[in-house]
Amino acid sequence: MSFAASVAGEARALVSGGKGRSLAPIAGTWGVLLGTRMIYPVLLPYFRESYGLSLTVAGLLVTILWLGSALGQLPGGILADRHSERSMMVTGALVVAFAVGMLVVSSTALALFAATALIGVGQSLYPIARITMLADIYPDRIGSALGATMATGDLGQTVFPPIASVLAAAIAWQAGIGFVVPLLLVGAVALWAALPAQADAEGGIDALSLDTARHVIAELSRENVVFIAFILFLYILIWQAFTGLYPTYLVEEKGLASSTASLLFSLFFAVGVVIKPVAGATYDRVGLRRSLVAVLSGPVVGFAVLPLVEGVAALIAVTVVVSPMLGSGAITQSYFSDAFSEEIRGTGLGVIRTVTATLGAAGPVLFGLLADRGYFDEGYWLLSGVVLVVVLLTLRLPSD
Repeated sequence: MSFAASVAGEARALVSGGKGRSLAPIAGTWGVLLGTRMIYPVLLPYFRESYGLSLTVAGLLVTILWLGSALGQLPGGILADRHSERSMMVTGALVVAFAVGMLVVSSTALALFAATALIGVGQSLYPIARITMLADIYPDRIGSALGATMATGDLGQTVFPPIASVLAAAIAWQAGIGFVVPLLLVGAVALWAALPAQADAEGGIDALSLDTARHVIAELSRENVVFIAFILFLYILIWQAFTGLYPTYLVEEKGLASSTASLLFSLFFAVGVVIKPVAGATYDRVGLRRSLVAVLSGPVVGFAVLPLVEGVAALIAVTVVVSPMLGSGAITQSYFSDAFSEEIRGTGLGVIRTVTATLGAAGPVLFGLLADRGYFDEGYWLLSGVVLVVVLLTLRLPSD
């Protein structure tokens, strides 16, 4: 079977039997949420000018966003196990819409940081419920389903930054992020209307307790879960450091216009629209080790040569070479969805994602510290080295 025919077959399987009616609002709202988050790197120069932020403090702002996105995932996972996943996803979309409204009217740096933290917390309520519901809908195709959903996230991250850049330049930075509010409200309504109402789960976890902890720890100890979690942490650290300051790097170090930098930033995620479904389907077919090595090898080279190249054409090429790393999330999260038993899947995923994303949130502020001290270029060589470590660790995994 040809590659195109295989992709078409997977797409038909994902929407067959009415499943597409559930997949569409889940994936679409996820795209809006991630698109909202990726507006931040494009607006950082405006935030720096409006609030007098250094590169380090600008990096801290992005870290606060990622930290908020991490901290709510464990309680979100526990609630997804016990209560309605539909309610969790709707609540997440509504909280982000409210927080963006707060951000638009913020007049101080403190208000900017508070609204940013709330945006992160709202987003953290969504992803675990999304994964556990997809695992129920697609028990045999979780890699493909999660990859397709994550691809819509990259579609949002591709489209929203240039829209934000144009609106910020033409009107004000507030318009560059405020336009997402009605989209989030539409997403919340669509989720509530399209997804089935759910009763409380009988086998879920009621509360955090010693027995709960033993149950989760026992499943965390199975096979290579902790090892893969460490690999996921390194990936998140790299990804957040790169995406948090890449547009700023292109403007301040490579001399590109803000609009051009936002288009290159969007190109990074545009490649992910293709990479993530392919990576998820590859995981379903060949397993963890080979699929991870395939998507992480290119970034080793891309980060290493980025400081050495000049000109838009060369920067486009490097951006494309780095982009396959986006497939890593579809692979590792599919693995974790398979690794945990159904009754604690949300809690287990919540533990993994909260710990790895919380630690990984240090990436932007650490990268900002390097940049403020004149080591912007050297920071990308460091990222290349860390990705190489991730690849070498992945090669230690047993063959699938």
